[in-house]
Parts: sequence; C-alpha cells; structure tokens
Amino acid sequence: MENLLNPVWKETIKKYAPLAEAAGELQPEILEIIYREQWFKLFVPEAYGGPGKKLPEILRLEEELASTDGSLAWTVTLCSGAAWFAGFLDPALAAEVFAHREVCFAGSGAVGGTAVKTPNGYLINGNWKYASGALHATIFTANCALQHEDGTAQLDENNEPIIKSFILKKEEVNILPGWSYFGLVATGSHAFEVVNVEIPANRSFKINNDIKVADQGFDYPFLQLAETTLVVNNLGIANHFIELVEEYFYQRSGLKRFNEEQVAFFKTELARCKTEIATLRTAFYEAFDETWNQLIQNGEITASSLNEVSRLSRELAHVARINVDGLYPYCGLEAAKKDSEINRVWRDIHTASQHALLTFRF
Repeated sequence: MENLLNPVWKETIKKYAPLAEAAGELQPEILEIIYREQWFKLFVPEAYGGPGKKLPEILRLEEELASTDGSLAWTVTLCSGAAWFAGFLDPALAAEVFAHREVCFAGSGAVGGTAVKTPNGYLINGNWKYASGALHATIFTANCALQHEDGTAQLDENNEPIIKSFILKKEEVNILPGWSYFGLVATGSHAFEVVNVEIPANRSFKINNDIKVADQGFDYPFLQLAETTLVVNNLGIANHFIELVEEYFYQRSGLKRFNEEQVAFFKTELARCKTEIATLRTAFYEAFDETWNQLIQNGEITASSLNEVSRLSRELAHVARINVDGLYPYCGLEAAKKDSEINRVWRDIHTASQHALLTFRF
C-alpha cells in the first residue's frame, strides 16, 4: 500500500462511514474531502481543471480508499470513471461542466433509453439502473438507441442499432430510489429516468471515436480501464476485512474454547490468505504497469498484455472474495452483526463482486 491518504482523511472517513451507511449517502464531511482533493475529477484532463493524475496513481489511490471504506471508494471510482468521458465531449460544454467545484458524474453503461433527432438536438426518454453516486451527481450520462420519429430504430451499415451517449443535467432526470441492496449502501446507486427531455446536439458523444481533449495516457483501453478500477475496489475491501479479522477472532466470546492447535491453525490460515492476495496483487500491478509503459513509450499496447491484465483482474477479484469467505467463520457472531464494521465490509465485498465484468475467472 502506497499510503496516499492523509491520516486525518482516513480518520474522518472511518468516523463518518457508519453514518453514511445509515443515511444511504456519503456525508458532507466526506464530500468536502472529495471536492477539495478533486476525487470526482480524477480522470478529467488538466485542460478542464483536472488534477493531472494518471491511471497508475489513480488505481493505487482507489485501492487505498477501498481499504478505508468501500462505499466511498466505489462512489469515487464510478463517478470519476464516468467523468473520463470528458475527453470525448464538446470542448465548450466540457469547459462549462467542469468549471464547477462540486461537479459529479453518474450514469449507467446500459442502453436504457431512446433518442429521436430534433431540429435543435435530441428528444430523450428512458430508464437506467444503478447510477452510483446519483444523490451527489450534477451530471448524468446515458446510453440511448437512436430512433426515427415514427419509433423505428436507426440502423448502421451493419444493420445494427445506432447507440449514442448523452449528457444530462440533474434537473433533467428523476432519481428513482431503489438501491435496496445489503452492501455499498452509502453509494446511493439509485436508478434514474428521463421523460421527454430535449437536449442540444452538443450533449451527445461517442467514446473511443474522437478524443477531443486529453492528457497523456488518456487512450488506455476502456475495457481494461473498467476492469482494473473495479478490481482494486475488491482488493481494498478484502484487505480491510483481513485487517479486522485478527482483532475480531481474539475478541470473540468463544475464544477460550479453542485449543492451541486450533489457534495455530487460524494463524496459519490468516497468513496464507494474506500471502495469496499480496502475491496476486503484485502480479496484477506488474501486468498493468507493463501495459501502461507500452502505451506511453510506444503509443500502443499488445493484445497479449491487455489480455493478461484482464485475466489477473478477474482472478484477483475471485481470490479476494474467496479468502474473505474463508476467514469469515473465525470472526464470531460480531461478524454477523449488521452494524459492526467487519459486517459492513463483508457486505460491501459481496456487493462489489457482483459486477458483470468480474463474474467469471476466464
């Protein structure tokens, strides 16, 4: 761990994490740190006032955030990741949007809506699920299938539906409270809908087509960008859990029933889990750093190197969750107590691990 977080920030985050979970959203004290440190703007190019951080540092920061609080890290990861679209936006629009200190992007990668071309732009309708950070968002991104005025689909040269992405302002969307899941509660990852909203044409964009403004390394492939940012959340949450395991084991009321051999077995299991995760973490970052260096030095990344990053991302996500589950029984009933810290961390990793990109190990 690189110790990228100020100890005072960590203390504040840990103090307000239980309150954030109870409220179902990040607390003002945590948001103030986010705004001050520009964590919602991690991927925003410097030309638009972004912090100038690069993906290698961002991944390690997100891991450390996740090792402090899962909901905070997930919200920062998904919202800053959505703001990565800055490089594909109309420059005038992007400059306007990112001028605000508290700008926060939320959205969904699903195609949940339709867009009909109008004389001045597009008419948008749709419903999208799981917009992490929706309660703090000032901007929503949404993917829509283009339609003709008669409701029929617009098709490309391959007879496939044409999909475009759109920028919507918070006053143009209706948030639909529905994040009823048992983990990552404070992310407030609610659904949102748009009903007959007309937006100007410059609020449409397509990723990986035309980078309009970018910092060095901005063209890192989106799939691996998504996989790596997601898996470091799983990694950080797992390390948070493992950090708590020993404390909870020795505090459990039934400890006196365990003999020396059983206690020694627990110590061996704990050490094994730590080593397995740490070893895989090292391999993951080595593979990622190799792809990053290829991009910076050569302007392109080999397919085999990208495939290795994807493989290790999925493998690390699975190993992290499996080891958490393997250690869970040693923590006693406190680990099953819904308002205990270790229970919150356990619920967070079992929610984060459900993301479709990390479902399979192959």
